[in-house]
Parts: sequence; structure tokens; C-alpha cells
Amino acid sequence: MKNILIPTDFSENAWNALFYGVSLFNKVKCTFYLIDVNAIKPYSGNEPTMFIPPEILEESILTQSRKKLKSLLEKIQKLPSNNKHTFQTKAVYGFFTDSIKKEVLNNKIELIIMGTKGASGTKAISIGSNTGNVITKVPCAVLAIPEKTKYHYPKEIGFPTDFLLGYDAEIMKKIKDIILLHHSAIRFLYVASKGNGLSLDQLKNREFLKEYFKNIAYSFHILKEKKLDIAVQHFVESCNLDMIVMVAKNLNFIQRILIRPKVEKISYHTTVPFLVIHE
Repeated sequence: MKNILIPTDFSENAWNALFYGVSLFNKVKCTFYLIDVNAIKPYSGNEPTMFIPPEILEESILTQSRKKLKSLLEKIQKLPSNNKHTFQTKAVYGFFTDSIKKEVLNNKIELIIMGTKGASGTKAISIGSNTGNVITKVPCAVLAIPEKTKYHYPKEIGFPTDFLLGYDAEIMKKIKDIILLHHSAIRFLYVASKGNGLSLDQLKNREFLKEYFKNIAYSFHILKEKKLDIAVQHFVESCNLDMIVMVAKNLNFIQRILIRPKVEKISYHTTVPFLVIHE
């Protein structure tokens, strides 16, 4: 049994993420927790002076949210039936990231699946702030589904790594489970600094990956590129990747690839799902 949390705002983007998650774990017994977080808005002094008691405002908002969640369940019921999947819904009023943390703890969530949409007209931010905050601040695996992603099973999975940090076998198991579920291949990317070879620690960490994935189709790729995000773009295109996985142990590495690529040539963050694993 997997416990999966899917935040929704009832947009097409959120539905796309939900559909992707249901399809990805089609053969796995899962409970999907669908949550609508109604964010607390900061008070503005320019708002009308009419005062609405907080408890009345909250209940009014949650009542509308529950109606939308009921409609969402009805939409889910029109999908091909799957007796391995059950769905629970919840409407909450609070701060987004704090609400997600609470649900992860209370329901023993193993994976969060979120739709993500880049900030319009802002090339310095590739995913929405809610997704970025969850990835960096909530200690749970996150599968970010970009707005233009169309589901097909992940045949090719990419794993960018600098080999600087050792990987725990339990962390790798979460990645291997996805690979085995869909008979995928995993492709490792190392972006080399000019003139620098691998250190002894890096060689050791690479050997660990070789040993751990020895019974799975894998390959190692080296690219020499000054910009990490451009290297990942070339990697995605050359290997025709269906998903990218990373480990949240190195948040700076993740931010450079996923959250803040700084050039217009980058498109992988709008088409390729990212799975970020936490320890």
C-alpha cells in the first residue's frame, strides 16, 4: 500500500498531475489523499471596512472547497475502474507548505504528486513557488508534473549527479521501485568541470551506483558544459528522457537544475516530470 498526497486547485494542471499519478501507479495498491489548501491571505489595509468573523469566512471557503472536491471525485469515477486505488479528500484553510507538512505526517505519506506551472514571463523561475517550497522544505518524496506533460510510462529515466555525495541504499530503493515497476532504464549524467577528473570519493560513489543498479539497464554519460541547466537540456534531448530523478541531499544542485535555470533555451522543466527523493 502506498499513501500518496495530491494537492489540487481544480485546474487542468492539477488534474493532469492527478491523472499522471493514477496512471503511473496503475498496478499498485494506493490510497490517494486529495487536498485543497485554501491559503490564508495577508490582510490589506485597502480592503473594505466590513468585518467578517474569521470562523465564518473559513467555513464559507471550506464549504465551497468540499463541493469542488466532491465534483473531482465524480470526475475520477469516470476514469477506467481500478480496484487497487482508493481516494480520500480534505479541504483545509491555512498556509500551504505547513498544511502539506501536516498531511504528510498524519497520513504517513510516501509521495507527493504536484502539478507545476512556471511563472509566466519570468525565465529565472521554472516552477511555481508552492512546488519549489514543498520540494525544499517538506521531507517527503515529490513528483513534480509540468503543465505540458502527457502521460506515457517512463521508459528512460535520467539521474543527474555530481557523485560528491554518497547515496543510501534505502533512498535508491525508492528509485529502483519506479524502474522495476515499468521496466525502465536509468541514465546517469555527470557534468564535468574542464580539466578535472573524478576524485576518489566520486569514483567510490559511482561504483556504488554501478553495483546497486547492476541488474537494471543503465549507462553513464559525461557532458562538458559550463552551465548545468544547459547540460541537463542536452541530456534530456539526447536520451529522450521520460522522467528525471534527483536526491534532495544536495539542494543547491536541485535549485540549479529544477528551480532556477537562467536561460531561455531550457524547456525540460515544462515537459519532463521530476522525482525528488528525500532522506
